[in-house]
Amino acid sequence: MYEGIKHFHMLTIALSATLLSVRFGLMIADSKLLKNPILKVFPHINDTLLLLSGFGLMYVTGFMPFTPEGAWLTEKITCLLAYIALGFFALKLGRNKLLRTFSFFGALGWLVMAAKVAITKTPIFM
Repeated sequence: MYEGIKHFHMLTIALSATLLSVRFGLMIADSKLLKNPILKVFPHINDTLLLLSGFGLMYVTGFMPFTPEGAWLTEKITCLLAYIALGFFALKLGRNKLLRTFSFFGALGWLVMAAKVAITKTPIFM
């Protein structure tokens, strides 16, 4: 059960990063494809599945955030929140394309940090 949930979780992470990258590229290119209903709805469906698989992994493994044993998970959630915030800034709130570009690469950086913490199960900041 663990392996299946873990691989599904990793698939949804890859889809999330890919969808962010595709949407960012279309936004930079001022493409009308960005208004495609699939590109508006599917990222939300994927992110919901990502969150649910994360909860499933927490249930199966017993790791809980905000506990001494789950300090790495707390840090991973913090990285996730930074990824979401910068991704939102890159796609919606950025005033110009330069700020949106920095936000996009910042979001990817936080995603890499979350992956590092998840793989090593060692918190970096705490």
